[in-house]
Amino acid sequence: MSKRTHPLVPRIVAFLVLLMLVAGIFQMLTPAYLSSENIHALLRHMAVQGLAALGLTFVIVVRQFDLSFPGVASLGAMTLGWLIAGRYGVGLGVLGALAVGLACGLVNGIAVAWMRLPDIVATIATGGLAVGLSYFYSNGTSISKNFFMSGILDLNDAKYLGIDAPVAILLAAALLAGIVLHFSRFGRAFYATGENRTSAVFSGIRVRLYVCAAFAICGALSCLAITLLVASSGAANVTAGNQLLMPAYAAVYLGAALFGAASVPATVAGTLLMSAMLNGFTLLAVPYFYSDAIVSIVLISAIALFDPRIEEAFRRFRDSGKPALREARS
Repeated sequence: MSKRTHPLVPRIVAFLVLLMLVAGIFQMLTPAYLSSENIHALLRHMAVQGLAALGLTFVIVVRQFDLSFPGVASLGAMTLGWLIAGRYGVGLGVLGALAVGLACGLVNGIAVAWMRLPDIVATIATGGLAVGLSYFYSNGTSISKNFFMSGILDLNDAKYLGIDAPVAILLAAALLAGIVLHFSRFGRAFYATGENRTSAVFSGIRVRLYVCAAFAICGALSCLAITLLVASSGAANVTAGNQLLMPAYAAVYLGAALFGAASVPATVAGTLLMSAMLNGFTLLAVPYFYSDAIVSIVLISAIALFDPRIEEAFRRFRDSGKPALREARS
């Protein structure tokens, strides 16, 4: 009797094939794609998008939406820049940015979980307020004072155990998020909250607290992501978070489509695939509106291809032909 293949095996194989296909196509179009320098640049860029996507994963797991984190990230970036410009140091600057993200996430959580406001409306409002507040630091101009002397740039340039600092930070965050979400009662409660809130309540899970925690984690990780972006660019500005929304959502949903559910490994895989495509488009100098359109097509195709309903329909179609085939053979 043959052992059945684990359901994740074909999905992992499909992901690896898709990743190699993307890498092969871009390598043919531009020989610099698989160079050591470009791989390092790709992974550093992936770290920024990956941290934002990791935070969003918690919100998606509890079946909510957060549209505020780009605006919250911009406020975090300006808070970081203002603290560094005021010579408060990198440590306090990063803590200030994370505190801003955590506070905004808590506001979202309270509005959605306790005040029962629609998540889309509440998070749009919070994001808009965060963007407005970010202008108060410098009237909308970029902040770069003391950046080169403060050490903030080391978050992009340093290496830990031979690994680029942004990549090491992403790996550490992914490891911690994976342990929390997949190997703890706390993490299982997130999934229970998203799957059936009524059952979760009767099981003793404080669903409002978990929804609030998901938004808080999303806000904090978006500000950690923008900290790495600020470190790589050498300046903080009010539009810093604008480039986080589409890649983060695409990474989470692409990973969920490829692996069957939202999870930390799925999000990391989706982020890697998204970063591989975006990096290739950048090397080819493809205008952003074309690359965004292509990425959107890939996302929709992946969701359609790996949607459980489509898989079930294909299985039924395949099985429906077996009786006729057996009858013809007999």
